[in-house]
Amino acid sequence: MQLTLPSVGQSIRFPYAANGLDSLSLASFACRLKTTKQALVVITSSAFEAQRLIEEIPFFAPDLSLHLLPDWETLPYDVFSPHPDLISERLATLYQISQNNFDIVIGPIETALLRMPPVAYLSGHTFMLKKGQKLDVDALRQQCAQAGYHHVSQVISPGEFSVRGGLVDLFPMGGVLPYRIDLFDDEIETIRTFDVDTQRSLYPVPEIRLLPAREFPLDKTGIDLFRSQFREQFEGDPQRAKIYKDVSKGNATGGIEWYLPLFFEETATLFDYLPKQAVLCTHGDLDKAAQTFWYEANSRYKLLAYDVERPVLTPSVLLMQVDDFFSKTHQFPLINAKLDAKKTLPAVDVDRRADEPLHKLQAYIKKAKSRILIVAESLGRRETISKLFTEHGLVIPVCETWAAFEASDAQVMLGVSTLHTGFVSDVAVITEAELYASTVRQQRRRVKEKARNTEGMLKDLSELRINDPVVHEQHGVGRYRGLQNLDFGEGETEFLLLEYHGDDKLYVPVSQLFLISRYSGGPPESAPLHRLGSGQWEKAKKKALKQIRDTAAELLNLYAQRASRKGHVFKLSLKDYDAFCEGFPFEETPDQLSAIEAVIGDMQSGRPMDRLVCGDVGFGKTEVALRAAFVAVMGGRQVSVLVPTTLLVEQHYQNFCDRFADWPIKIAEISRFRTKKEQAEALKGLADGTIDLVIGTHRLIQKDVKFKNLGLAILDEEHRFGVRQKEQMKALRAEVDVLTLTATPIPRTLSMAMEGLREFSVISTPPQKRLSIKTFHTDYSDGIIREAVMREFKRGGQVYFLHNEVDTIFVQKEKLEKILPEARIAIAHGQLRERELEYVMRDFYQQRSNVLLCTTIIETGIDVPTANTIIMNKADMFGLAQLHQLRGRVGRSHHQAYAYLLTDPHRKITPQAQKRLDAIQLLEDLGAGFHLAMHDLEIRGAGELLGDSQSGEMQEIGFSLYSDMLNHAVKQLKSGNEPDLDAPLGVTTEINLHVPALLPSDYCPDVHERLVIYKRLANCENDEALDDLQEELIDRFGLLPETGEALMACHRLRIAAKPLGVIKIDASDAAIQLQFNPKADIDPLKLINLLQRDKRCRMNGPEKLRISVELGNINHRVELIKDILKQFT
Repeated sequence: MQLTLPSVGQSIRFPYAANGLDSLSLASFACRLKTTKQALVVITSSAFEAQRLIEEIPFFAPDLSLHLLPDWETLPYDVFSPHPDLISERLATLYQISQNNFDIVIGPIETALLRMPPVAYLSGHTFMLKKGQKLDVDALRQQCAQAGYHHVSQVISPGEFSVRGGLVDLFPMGGVLPYRIDLFDDEIETIRTFDVDTQRSLYPVPEIRLLPAREFPLDKTGIDLFRSQFREQFEGDPQRAKIYKDVSKGNATGGIEWYLPLFFEETATLFDYLPKQAVLCTHGDLDKAAQTFWYEANSRYKLLAYDVERPVLTPSVLLMQVDDFFSKTHQFPLINAKLDAKKTLPAVDVDRRADEPLHKLQAYIKKAKSRILIVAESLGRRETISKLFTEHGLVIPVCETWAAFEASDAQVMLGVSTLHTGFVSDVAVITEAELYASTVRQQRRRVKEKARNTEGMLKDLSELRINDPVVHEQHGVGRYRGLQNLDFGEGETEFLLLEYHGDDKLYVPVSQLFLISRYSGGPPESAPLHRLGSGQWEKAKKKALKQIRDTAAELLNLYAQRASRKGHVFKLSLKDYDAFCEGFPFEETPDQLSAIEAVIGDMQSGRPMDRLVCGDVGFGKTEVALRAAFVAVMGGRQVSVLVPTTLLVEQHYQNFCDRFADWPIKIAEISRFRTKKEQAEALKGLADGTIDLVIGTHRLIQKDVKFKNLGLAILDEEHRFGVRQKEQMKALRAEVDVLTLTATPIPRTLSMAMEGLREFSVISTPPQKRLSIKTFHTDYSDGIIREAVMREFKRGGQVYFLHNEVDTIFVQKEKLEKILPEARIAIAHGQLRERELEYVMRDFYQQRSNVLLCTTIIETGIDVPTANTIIMNKADMFGLAQLHQLRGRVGRSHHQAYAYLLTDPHRKITPQAQKRLDAIQLLEDLGAGFHLAMHDLEIRGAGELLGDSQSGEMQEIGFSLYSDMLNHAVKQLKSGNEPDLDAPLGVTTEINLHVPALLPSDYCPDVHERLVIYKRLANCENDEALDDLQEELIDRFGLLPETGEALMACHRLRIAAKPLGVIKIDASDAAIQLQFNPKADIDPLKLINLLQRDKRCRMNGPEKLRISVELGNINHRVELIKDILKQFT
């Protein structure tokens, strides 16, 4: 429908027949307005509709400049601030509106009702930086701090800046990328954007605009005004209010946005920002949405109004009245858009099971009078659909844009678009939502996640704090005491100071950090410090190496057996597999897809699979198992799924039955929910092959369970099984494929995966719209419990209250009933009879009860998407993996989830328990399970890999060194050599170039950052890696100083010398001396040739080669040494 422009104060109705048609009409209307320099403002009834329009309109009109004014996404008066990205986007949009620099702005009614900062505030606090401009760094620092930017050592998110000598890094609010400003004296030489993850530059820009970091000023005038208005608004002593004290100190605390009017004499509304000639469009039922928002704000106000420590403003100060809002809309030409669903598309979905999957679509195309555009969500999907059409005799031309479709006269075309649903008007548009009606596909605009390097996580010293234990390969375990600069008469060099037993000190040059790794064999307090020069470390190392040699031999044996054994090669029918995948109601995340591909690849490879899939709670590990099971069963083999608890058996059984409902597959479960008779039948079915897939608890690994032809064993929640049970699984394992799933692998499993004993996949990308879980550790108090539960009830949710003592669980119920009279409390624990437990869980799932008071029985299993708060009583009594698993029971949907760890204020917490609570709070981000397991590996130690003895020599020498020595031993044995007991890690080269080799503190000021760079240099294994790192350093900090060049040279020599067995290089300006390892494998002929050809070289004792040459320039020295080393290769 063609929209006409109403005059000011007049409103016209715009009924649209389907979603998508509104986007088309608004897009063409905005294009016409653009020619008369007018802009369109759309206010929607919900945030979802606003998001849909923002995604759909660019398809019809790609040239329009479109802006979203997003919602805060927090409750009124919430104690949490909105996400920084949202604040950034809001500021950018408000700035564009105030400059009249937009074609369409879209925002939900909640945003339009909120009061905003005055227009003058934004324009007054925005400043520009241009190339060639003079810049006073101190003034810039002052200006940034006043605008609310934080000074940090490394810029990661909007609203941060960092100054390092002549380089300034800035991430402006509203910006997509941060900028790096390179100063030449006090003039801006270049401005480049850079990548947050790699910190490398991308491309140059001529100028940048800096918006303020918040919607309110935190400078002196702003704070003074806030204080005086606060005292006027609220009675009583302002010092009792935390927010008053925080703002007085210049801190923006969580939820400060709900005090915005106190920072200004008067606030503005959205209408004050809009240009006079704007056209307004109200989209959907705004009146109802506005009334709901007001009702919500009022009820929250009543709940929170009487808190002396956190007084709140009345809703009328924060929001516009609804009538006021609608009367102001009459100052503009007005369009009322409402959905009036009439003509809809008939069913055109692809039916995979039919002989002609496209029969519905083909019938529609035949009888349709109008032209048809079929759109996919991405180019990749378009190719897939095009291939499907061609296979079934439908040849459809493709078009790139909507304009190209309108210009063409083909009856049916295929394109790419972000439309959510299809529609019929003069033309028909069919999207994937109609083509694949039974599956939910949601195209995600996700930045491609970088593959996380699991090796680097262990070797990295970035977590290293003063006093942490570290392992020096030649001297043993000492404590890290910081970086120090010392001068030995050849210029200052930087050293790492380590302190050993008896206060012995060891200074390690930063060019030799490859000798140092973190100690992670147990808790840092009890790390066994060694005495320097006592021989005790050598003994420990030799003892460990003997054991490592045996382990390595066993490992090789195991590798060999696995490589020589023939597993079953599963064949895969792609048509069936695709039809099965259709049943998955979500879009796979990139990590999940790669895990699925890896698993299916393993199953088709012909070698028995032994893969560990480590994915966080709720990240889709079950789908990986389902697809593997499908491949195995369709390949004619049986599958057994082993899970730790009866509840989980029940849930998996339901899941598997649902997904396999359309396939001729027989599934059985063995658990105490089944009668003896049913279990006996299931066992009989397994033995004679009539049952394809069995799900059960430990009962499955008992002697009397026989399989006819088991092809795949799946072990879920691996961390709940003991070593012995896993060994029993291994007995099945000779030719069987094994897939292990877990969120937090136990240290032993993780270290096996790290050492390449098992294949390993990490799923660390959260499903779309999942938010990380906010975690708090506080003392037990009735007030906190009430607030947590009420926040959850307010949004219609449910709460888990974990109390892990069955004896006192009823006492706890009485306490909770007193605090929460409105709650419906149910109790679940492992001593209930099965039927009772089942009823309790079912009631909770169906929301008949809204607080579940339970023991750790909920740890594995039940998904309740509406339960998004968990309160754990006596949280210090749980292990780290357990805390993480329990926390993972919530946050299963796209709501913000909360976890409260309560501890008894009268009981002392052990240091280890405190560490666990700290670790779980630190690692809030999604996908933290794997990192937590790493922490666990450090808090508890790793244990030996193959035997039952779970830890041993590792405690003494630390996990990191242990695994390095093991890898080296395996390599040595593979190449047929016996590992050298004196040099367990091969040769380490000591290099002295007689010049300082370090990164000076004015080049890279942050000590911590320097330490990480030194360690990354030490971990470089070849010249390419060093080149990459050198480029990154120049990019981030400027050109390398001479001392930095010397540091690079040391590492280049280390890489060149290691394979030749050179243990020492001493290169002064008078002569160069190389010392070889007595066992070095050097060709004597090459040495004689060198001595005869080059008169400067002579032997200085049996192992030393001396080159008499005077070279002042360090680069020349390095080149010469490299040339000489090349002669031996």
